[in-house]
Amino acid sequence: MDLDLEFYRDLAQPATSKIVLLVMDGLGGLPMEPGGLTALEAAETPNLDALAREGICGLHEPIGPGVTPGSGPSHLALFGYDPLRHDVGRGALAALGVGFDLGPHDVAARGNFCTVDKDLIVLDRRAGRISTEQCAALCDLLREQVQLANVTCFIQPVRDYRFLLVLRGNGLSGDVEDTDPQMVGEQVLEPKASSSAGKRTARLVADFVRQAREALADRQPANMLLLRGFARKPNWPTIEDLYGVRGAAIAGYPMYRGLARLLGMDVLETGSEPAEEFGVLERHWADYDLFFVHVKPTDAAGEDGDWARKKERIAEVDALVPRLRALQPDVVVVTGDHSTPALLKAHSWHPVPVLLWSPHCRADDVERFGERACVHGALGPRFRAVDLMPLMLANGLRLAKFGA
Repeated sequence: MDLDLEFYRDLAQPATSKIVLLVMDGLGGLPMEPGGLTALEAAETPNLDALAREGICGLHEPIGPGVTPGSGPSHLALFGYDPLRHDVGRGALAALGVGFDLGPHDVAARGNFCTVDKDLIVLDRRAGRISTEQCAALCDLLREQVQLANVTCFIQPVRDYRFLLVLRGNGLSGDVEDTDPQMVGEQVLEPKASSSAGKRTARLVADFVRQAREALADRQPANMLLLRGFARKPNWPTIEDLYGVRGAAIAGYPMYRGLARLLGMDVLETGSEPAEEFGVLERHWADYDLFFVHVKPTDAAGEDGDWARKKERIAEVDALVPRLRALQPDVVVVTGDHSTPALLKAHSWHPVPVLLWSPHCRADDVERFGERACVHGALGPRFRAVDLMPLMLANGLRLAKFGA
């Protein structure tokens, strides 16, 4: 059943409850061999298992059956924004994530420095995961050597191999296709317009890529760049407008900070390690109604194909859960935005484990937090991620009765 965001705005009511949404990025996984365990199933998770026993579990689908989601749309779904109706490119999120003052007519794209051969075949999409310092030096180089006619070009380092490109000028459009093939062994793509409105912008991007290639030609391992997520900044209602909650994001990675800003949350300063993030949560506990805590290392381990490291990172988060419970939250949700199986080294379409704990949740029979156990949870084996936010609000006693 599709319910518009405005429906929940009408039901939202004031309350003092505290809600925590803990997102272990890329949490869902697969066994590395038939009959084996996923990283989540194999990890030592006594504290998450206790929440699962006392709460209610299931598996959510970020977009729909068989659809592999990107990080942006999958996070939007967790906050109740249907990603098919609320589409935003990765570039806008990257810009907001680093605090760039993105204007209403600017077009932003997320960039990766990468390694290519002489035929522009991608050998490494992340240029050996160069450091942020190396990325900053390359951005300085591009600012010096790339010039576009009648357009201001902003190039800013983000983190590691990632950078931000923003074009500012008249008549620009976000309707430009990615140059990133998102696969090693494929050729860098030409920037093509996805509509007639995007033709001029696509030509400008092609000129940028040509000049950048020349500037980076001898800069191994980062001798080329990839662009994706061309977008303008959308104008959407905030979570406070919709749900009446004051939200805070605790996230070390810029893209998730950008998404939080887009939805009207305050972004709290933190390091990228889970223990640092939990410390920020404790220090700001009195200040907000809803906390979004984002843990990135689980996803990074999955993308690297490192099942053992993903398992260790999950266990590391589990060991911090007693600190969360000591704050006496009213609602706790633990999930991922999507699945990133180490077996595939990429995002996948598999539904994502989720647990919801509150004193009002009507517990099910799930004994352990894991993919196979959550199949039997009362939330169901395939429920929509956009339905999770209303359940959080309801369990926090923040939704009024509908009708007489």
